[in-house]
Amino acid sequence: MTTPLDSVAPTDWHYTVSVRSLCEFTAKQGSLDRRFTPSATALEGQAMQLAVLARRSPGYEIELPLEGQVGRLRVRGRADGYEADVNRLEEIKTIRGPVDLIPENRRALHWAQLETYGALIAADRGLEELELALVYVDADSQHETVIRDKLTAAALQAAFEARCAQFEAWAAQEAAHRTARNEGLAALPFPKGELRPGQRLLAEAVYRVAANGRHLLAQAPTGIGKTLGTLYPLLRAMPGQQLDKIGYLTCKGTGRITALEALHALRERTPGQALRVLTLVAKEQACEHPTKACHGDACPLAHGFYDKLPAARAEAVQAGWLDAPAQRRVALKHGVCPYYLGQELLRWADVVVGDVHHAFDPYGQLYGLAQAQGWKLALLVDEAHNLIDRTRDMYSSQLSLTRVREAVAAAPASLRAPLRRLAGELARAGRDQVEDYQPLTELPDNLAEALQRVGVALGEHVQNHPLEVGAMLEFYFECLSLQRLLDRLDTHSLCDLQRSAGRVVLADEPVNLSLLQEDEPIDTGDVREVLLSVRNIVPGHFLKERFEGCHSVTLFSATLGPPDYPRQLLGLPDDTAWIDVPAPFPPEHLTVQVAHLSTRYEHREQSLDALVDVLATQYEQHPGNYLAFFSSFDYLDKAATRLALRHPQLPQWSQARSMGDAARRDFLGRFVEGGRGIGFAVLGGAFAEGVDLPGTRLIGAFIATLGLPPVSPIQDQIRERLDALFGADHGYADLVPGMQKVVQAAGRVLRSVDDRGWVWLLDRRYRRPDVRALLPVWWQVPS
Repeated sequence: MTTPLDSVAPTDWHYTVSVRSLCEFTAKQGSLDRRFTPSATALEGQAMQLAVLARRSPGYEIELPLEGQVGRLRVRGRADGYEADVNRLEEIKTIRGPVDLIPENRRALHWAQLETYGALIAADRGLEELELALVYVDADSQHETVIRDKLTAAALQAAFEARCAQFEAWAAQEAAHRTARNEGLAALPFPKGELRPGQRLLAEAVYRVAANGRHLLAQAPTGIGKTLGTLYPLLRAMPGQQLDKIGYLTCKGTGRITALEALHALRERTPGQALRVLTLVAKEQACEHPTKACHGDACPLAHGFYDKLPAARAEAVQAGWLDAPAQRRVALKHGVCPYYLGQELLRWADVVVGDVHHAFDPYGQLYGLAQAQGWKLALLVDEAHNLIDRTRDMYSSQLSLTRVREAVAAAPASLRAPLRRLAGELARAGRDQVEDYQPLTELPDNLAEALQRVGVALGEHVQNHPLEVGAMLEFYFECLSLQRLLDRLDTHSLCDLQRSAGRVVLADEPVNLSLLQEDEPIDTGDVREVLLSVRNIVPGHFLKERFEGCHSVTLFSATLGPPDYPRQLLGLPDDTAWIDVPAPFPPEHLTVQVAHLSTRYEHREQSLDALVDVLATQYEQHPGNYLAFFSSFDYLDKAATRLALRHPQLPQWSQARSMGDAARRDFLGRFVEGGRGIGFAVLGGAFAEGVDLPGTRLIGAFIATLGLPPVSPIQDQIRERLDALFGADHGYADLVPGMQKVVQAAGRVLRSVDDRGWVWLLDRRYRRPDVRALLPVWWQVPS
């Protein structure tokens, strides 16, 4: 930025920046290079630092807090190590493979950080000169590659001041922006004039937890305005709590549209629209050249990325509204990648809208950057009843025999021996087990060894062939994910081997025995398909530190209860607050009926006539549009067929097993004002939540079964594991998540305070006290 300092900031401005942020802003030049280079994990980095420390002298100092100021810019950070007896400052980086594989941009960044720490420690300790050592430690061999230079304190200080001068105009702009943002948010009016009663209760709860640095579980029904009811109070809390960033995260993409609409209305009411809103876009959606690799030699939008970034960044933050179209427009104007421009803008946005994986995935960008930069971060999680299943998937992995076999076919000759051995050991483990499903406390030794050998072989391969992408790289990631979860296997996750009824041939070609070691036999006979899985059951083991690392997190949904369910499974703190917001609908607006029949699996055939008669009778008495939900496509098809036979005059249409966007729109397009008919859908599927059909577009819903998962050995193991961790009879494995699906589906009926409708619960078990306790308290369910 070239804007004069005094014109963009108050005269008393000051700005604090980390060494890392300062250097990332000033030291990166040239092209973007996102080619894969093997990297170490955070735990491996800590281990290597300890290994280096063990080789240093007894007086070696580690994690030195350093701080310096140039003008109004304050710079802080922690240097890795200082050895006073030789006057050497070290920056330690853990890597895998040769140093030559590290992109030039990254090496320049590392050296800039070391130089900056050198200036800070020289000024702090009155040093006249200093030896700098950039130490790259290989995680596998522990070999150190050291790049050294000896510089005077004057040279270090000059480089530091130049770096600060390069950043100072941007810092002044950011300080002015933050001042304007906080002043605007402190007086932000509610865009709708007055908050609704339930919306006010929710907003007050969100504000209180943000003010106290706590977390909140908010169960709030449809119709109260949850999006504005959470965003507005958190934005109002932002200045007082000195929040750096707010993340509005969703479990499904449709929620982001509503969030952006609300943020647009709020932003318009801040003076000068001083609120930067960024949408985090998936790479596959933002990529302009999906067939090109992400480096300057292959993609024109990666070439010279960091040289063109300053102008693109300046224009983007000046605009402030950074949804996907805006990011693309700015990026293409300046010839840079839209996706990676968005990643850079994450540092300078006030509110970030995106998927939950950005905060909760092991490699989530929002959480990772917040920890690295020391941001004070607050999160809002929409439709949070989905978060347990979403995060379970994030911390689960699997490997099938078919997948290994595909890797064998695609592998170069040098990798086939370890891959074939893995295939043989996986086949043998499946063949040796007594049942088709077998839980494991640990892998068989031979299988564990084969998996580790494949990991080492693939790691060496990608190190030696860094420009290669494709099947081997993807398979390497799969093996790494599985191995890392196996290394952390405990009661929070389940490891198992599953053998399917079908058969696959292990190899299509004769085995080249010259590629095998004598101690690596391989079975090439026909074997059943085998699936090795690590299934996370309690994601809270991994998420606990995520919640601890955020200032405040609010999880909200129409179906979150009972509160102990998300609190215990997600690892929320014990002092997490809970609010159950009253419904805005008069109870008499929703007529709830229970059909005295059984939809248990063994009773479904004999109760099918009675079930479809309930649908037909309700339709005859109150014609209109209805949704009928079933636990599976098989059950749905049988009910739709039986209804057509017994009541052919009744219009109906059904959800298909595979539906694209156009087919989904056609399905929902049948629900018109004043329309008549019954749409058949799967409980928990695309039409069971996130669907808004107000007024007479939908006047009722039929829900067959209790939404329980099908009986299976895996489900039995999940129940046993949860019982062991949290006690018996809690319903965490089946009843609680099943009833959440039921209430979500029923929530399609009343969408506004003026709506009226019917919900039919098609099973006599809905009269049981334990089931009724999980239904909304305002429902008038007949006993």
